[in-house]
Amino acid sequence: MSILHWTEDHTTHSAGWHSESAAALPRRLVVADDRLKAATAYRLACEGTALLWRGDFPHARQLLRAMARRVDRKPPRPGDSPAESFALHRRARGHRARVLGRLLVLLEDDHSLALRGAPDVRRACTEAYGAPRGPLAVSLTELLGVIGAGQWREKGVPVPALGARVHPHYGVFSPVRGEYVDLVARTPLPAPVGHDAGRRTAFDLGTGTGVLALVLARRGLGRVVATDINPRALACARENVRRLRFADRVDVVNSGLFPEGRAHLVVCNPPWLPARPTSAVEQGVYDPDSAMLRGFLNGLASRLEPGGEGWLVLSDLAEHLGLRTRRDLLAAIEAAGLRVAGRTDTRPRHPRAADATDPLHAARAAEVTSLWRLAAG
Repeated sequence: MSILHWTEDHTTHSAGWHSESAAALPRRLVVADDRLKAATAYRLACEGTALLWRGDFPHARQLLRAMARRVDRKPPRPGDSPAESFALHRRARGHRARVLGRLLVLLEDDHSLALRGAPDVRRACTEAYGAPRGPLAVSLTELLGVIGAGQWREKGVPVPALGARVHPHYGVFSPVRGEYVDLVARTPLPAPVGHDAGRRTAFDLGTGTGVLALVLARRGLGRVVATDINPRALACARENVRRLRFADRVDVVNSGLFPEGRAHLVVCNPPWLPARPTSAVEQGVYDPDSAMLRGFLNGLASRLEPGGEGWLVLSDLAEHLGLRTRRDLLAAIEAAGLRVAGRTDTRPRHPRAADATDPLHAARAAEVTSLWRLAAG
């Protein structure tokens, strides 16, 4: 772990440095409190100076909002193509995250926050970071995300297809966009599975919260193997499987994309956009060079039982952004020795699809999420 050093009241202090977005250890740091003006804070942050907050917590949140307003005064210009607009949007979002991420707070030895008016963040921080191992400096934006994730973990996300809630952990993609879950819940099962579902096996690749594995088990699949490589996702999925009492039918395994053996149904919901994630949470959205998508397609045929299907759940947002074409996708399916047995489409229901102020509104408004039924060719 990197160590952050600073001088305060003529005394040298140190703390561990943690950043989920892999932000570098600040080279310059000043101690700040309620006397700091937003304009000064914004200027220092833009220059690369970190601000260790020692004022009260409500003022820190106000300062962060004031800095955000200043960043947002300069929206990215439209590009000459959807792909260029997306790149400019990502660059602007990255700049915004770096500037706002320079307002820091210090977690004490027990993960508490020793600021006036601060909430009790110990449980949320322990859930996100593990047991405390000394003082830890984090950005306020990250801490607010940890607090929000702790609240989501406690109350859960309702999943109508399960008639229950799943409880996402910090750093694990949350199934708040329910249309992809509904596709898996209502698409007819392959004929061999439908005849005797209780004796058939399904794989859920990159399970995250475990929501799709749970939907498959609820539909009657006798054994579901859910894979992931993210320790947070593995812990999250196992907790949800136990909570909903499917541990006798759902195995959550630490594995590469595919587990051992073959299955009658293989489901994969890869990140939808071929771009590099900048944080742990973004790994559920961005798939560099479509690596997970290509891995699923290229490995599927050899992992299917006779008559089995692979279900690829994928948005066409990347196509509308000029990041991938439909021809590219179909060519990759064919090259993997697969054929399309059918497709079910749905429109997104999330608020951003109707937000005309979103820089990517045209692409989001045209987006369709599909479940591609793939069979060995």
